[in-house]
Amino acid sequence: MARKKLQRFEDIKSFSFYLETGYFTLQKQAFPLKGKWRKDFFKNYNPLIVELACGKAEYTVEMAQHFPNKNFIGVDIKGDRMWVGANKVKELELKNVAFLRVPIGLIEHCFDENEVDEIWIIFPDPQPKSRVSKRLTSPRFINRYLKILKPRGLIHLKTDDDDLFNYTLEIIKNFNFKLIDCNYDIYKERGDDIITQIQTFYEQIWLSQGKTIKYLAFQI
Repeated sequence: MARKKLQRFEDIKSFSFYLETGYFTLQKQAFPLKGKWRKDFFKNYNPLIVELACGKAEYTVEMAQHFPNKNFIGVDIKGDRMWVGANKVKELELKNVAFLRVPIGLIEHCFDENEVDEIWIIFPDPQPKSRVSKRLTSPRFINRYLKILKPRGLIHLKTDDDDLFNYTLEIIKNFNFKLIDCNYDIYKERGDDIITQIQTFYEQIWLSQGKTIKYLAFQI
């Protein structure tokens, strides 16, 4: 297993749409593409969508196919997981996808003010109540997103976890954000759209266990 992981790390580094940098490097200087993703990397000025903790990047890849006039960046710290999505991008020859291996806690060092149009958070680690600051919708992270999202930029959350979902609703209320959409069971409350059409690996597991999938979107 360790050898397979190392092979994936080496393999993904050869992809032109995969980028990475170290924790200490980012603390000293901003990521070279900060503020320049559209102009220097994607070579267009289409909307920029970021998926945080993208894992195998099912959402990043699928949305890139659905919306060719948008740019997508999958962000995670585990390159071997992103390898799965990266290979799919290579196979499909998608030109509107990039992968970025960096700590999410330093995300504001990778994107400039008002550079990102939307953030997607799909089935993140819900974290126990004793570690709420590590939740990707906690104030610790929300304040980072505020630095990179455009005015009226959107944040999407899709989860099976009731506590994380309700916690995020409280954060939205406390920050006085605008709640755009709120579904406690997407397969009962929504029609056939991008939220129900794309099922991640973990989503399929939760559904097989009878869990309900929740979704919300809010505007900063």
